[in-house]
Amino acid sequence: MGPEEVYATVTLDRAWLAEARSAWLTLMELAVFGDVRSSRLGVTTRLRKRALEVGERLRSLGADRAWIPHPREQLKNALASALALRESLAQLEAQAREVDGGEEAQALASAIRRLAGLVEALQPLENRWALTLEALNREPGNED
Repeated sequence: MGPEEVYATVTLDRAWLAEARSAWLTLMELAVFGDVRSSRLGVTTRLRKRALEVGERLRSLGADRAWIPHPREQLKNALASALALRESLAQLEAQAREVDGGEEAQALASAIRRLAGLVEALQPLENRWALTLEALNREPGNED
């Protein structure tokens, strides 16, 4: 696979990015301005920090990788960004379970599920990245 093909592979669909951004903005709206509460001290602050972190990871995943000169490194970066997003999202989901019930808590959980579903839909693409990286690593002179 040539450099242009790899670059095209690691460039995410604009519609998916727009939908993921919208889902994250809804999540942030609820986390920051919603009536999300917890009987445990510091839960809402940590929740907001996790939600921001998820947004940062999402931004990283959707970033342009043209500045990375080698196709292998573009793939590694895309895979690392996807993994970091998944990990941050899992931590956010765990933090959200500490929020007390109510309408806002249900809306927050729904927003997290929406974003998690979008991220899960990337799994086939992540698999393709991994297979492509593996193929590039098998090429002569590219062994790690």
